[in-house]
Amino acid sequence: MSAAPEEPVVFTTPGYWEEACRHLSRKDRVMKRLIPQFGDACLQSRGDAFTTLARSIVGQQISVKAAQTVWDRFAKLPRRMAPANVLKLKVDDMREAGLSARKIEYLVDLALHFDSGAIHVDSWKDMGDEDIIAELVGIRGIGRWTAEMFLIFHLMRPNVLPLDDVGLINGISRNYFSGEAVSRSDAREVAAAWAPYCSVATWYIWRSLDPLPVEY
Repeated sequence: MSAAPEEPVVFTTPGYWEEACRHLSRKDRVMKRLIPQFGDACLQSRGDAFTTLARSIVGQQISVKAAQTVWDRFAKLPRRMAPANVLKLKVDDMREAGLSARKIEYLVDLALHFDSGAIHVDSWKDMGDEDIIAELVGIRGIGRWTAEMFLIFHLMRPNVLPLDDVGLINGISRNYFSGEAVSRSDAREVAAAWAPYCSVATWYIWRSLDPLPVEY
């Protein structure tokens, strides 16, 4: 019996992108140079909230390639990737897919938060960034950095500045300080010109280090 075909991935892009690029090019000399280098490429969101967060847990502390291999194995276990289905999985099957005991605990906790309604997905559109972060970091295995990546890549919030992100700090060092070490306050000063589009500027800083866009 053949496996059911995977549902096609539908990408969405933020409506504010062109306005953000105009704003950043006007306000910041580095952005004015960087933005044209990447043509029409822009931030894209895919999948649903639960799947996006589950992928982020699976990918912790392993390479992108290894994470994809483990995810592909794990994603075959439930009939559909949904919280209630993940809660029905056997621990042994999840371990055989390549998940550590800790990651299994994290995925179960994530599924419980979604399945019980402790996570208010439908309310997020009316909630501020910090309120959503506070809700997400209540889930085991999700820290502030993961929550900020979720805000940028899934909810496509325009003004997130992930100061714990090594790539952002390295990119600011390279593009603004000729490679010298950069503190969080240095990064904040640079980013003052980016508001209210810090997410977009961060995306271009990442691109300056690695031209291939990251997807979550």
